[in-house]
Amino acid sequence: MRKLYHLWLSPYSRKVRLALGEKKLAYELELEKVWERRPEYLALNPTGEVPVLIDADGTVLADSTAICEYLDEIVPDPGLVGATSRARAEARRLAAWFDLKFNREVTRHLVGEKVVKRLLGKGQPDSEILRAGKANLRVHLAYIGYLGERRNWLAGDSLSVADLAAAGHLSALDYLGDVPWDEFSGAKDWYARIKSRPSFKHLLRDVVPGIPPAAHYADLNF
Repeated sequence: MRKLYHLWLSPYSRKVRLALGEKKLAYELELEKVWERRPEYLALNPTGEVPVLIDADGTVLADSTAICEYLDEIVPDPGLVGATSRARAEARRLAAWFDLKFNREVTRHLVGEKVVKRLLGKGQPDSEILRAGKANLRVHLAYIGYLGERRNWLAGDSLSVADLAAAGHLSALDYLGDVPWDEFSGAKDWYARIKSRPSFKHLLRDVVPGIPPAAHYADLNF
């Protein structure tokens, strides 16, 4: 049985969980509190970050991008990276957009201040950082709406790693109730579609100890 080391609201763990779900691959979840810096976990991934996937044959894989590419190679159908060189380039570009730019401008600000600080006992969220994250989020939601008006999914005709990366980040923010969906109908329509997929339902069951989800979090008709 595959095993995935994850953390509740890690967007990268969520991205891989969605990929595993889309591929219909069974796996066990193992919570890894990365701040504990366990020697056994560092032996698997010296960066100390999640996710780490241990495949059924014992292969150890780290980094969400590498894991998703690996899964797409061992289980080609459904393809999540793209069927052509152009499609792959666009899917990878947008996945990087969310995993790098969105994370730097939004996720770190909101999840970092509201959740990570609390788990580490580092005090109250910084209101200025929260305001910056929420302002940045609006720009990204508008971009998702722009893409949604022109394409079936974010990177093109088919669901791809771009959608999974975006959903990984936005689902973590949605857990906290930080996404102004009603002001961005294009982004909301896209999210409602991916939220309704069978691969997403496991994410909707997550509960962070001491931090309950927003009331609408598991509602498919939000």
